[in-house]
Amino acid sequence: MPRQLAFDLPLRVARGRADFFISPANAGAVAVLDAPESWPQGRMLLLGPEGAGKSHLAGLWADERGAAVTAAAALTRAAVPGLVAPGAVVVEDTDAIGGTPEAEAALFHLHNLAAAEGACLLLTATRPPRDWGLALPDLASRMAALPAVQIAPPDDALLAAVLVKLFGDRQLVVTPALIMWLVAHIDRSLAEARRVVDLLDATALAEGVNVSRQLAARVLDSRA
Repeated sequence: MPRQLAFDLPLRVARGRADFFISPANAGAVAVLDAPESWPQGRMLLLGPEGAGKSHLAGLWADERGAAVTAAAALTRAAVPGLVAPGAVVVEDTDAIGGTPEAEAALFHLHNLAAAEGACLLLTATRPPRDWGLALPDLASRMAALPAVQIAPPDDALLAAVLVKLFGDRQLVVTPALIMWLVAHIDRSLAEARRVVDLLDATALAEGVNVSRQLAARVLDSRA
């Protein structure tokens, strides 16, 4: 049977507050980010594994406070005043800048200017600052002193909710039985859930079949 052509079409991805699922894995982080007035010196580091929902949660925080958002690797010293101007800044993937002199110097300047201007600063990373490989000693000491809140690996309820959302974003209808089967058979990671749903979607489209438990078992077996 000829295989169907699969096209890489843009997805409608739900990203609002109502689409962020709160569970014991992330409830502590949500509570901390909802109360920036309690952050020591207006600073907070949001830690969590890849795909844990850091960008989603940080994006919600930025939207609700009109914050500027930037990737740490894209930081330049010239951009810092504009980032601080709104009174709140989100710097994503801060652990990616270790050993990049310009980005390290820009983050150091951003940290200092935000403090001087009384702006809130939220950083995200997958690892604690000691593992970022920072070459600038003054920056390393400031990052090590940041208060931090952790998003834990997802529990069953969160992983199931995210799988439902990922299938829904692709307008795929699946059964609760399939969701629970996937929860029991994939790695406990939201990034892995995203990869599996992408693969199931592409395989089902290419073969002209529905996403089912049988298809999921075959796809996971082939990956293994």
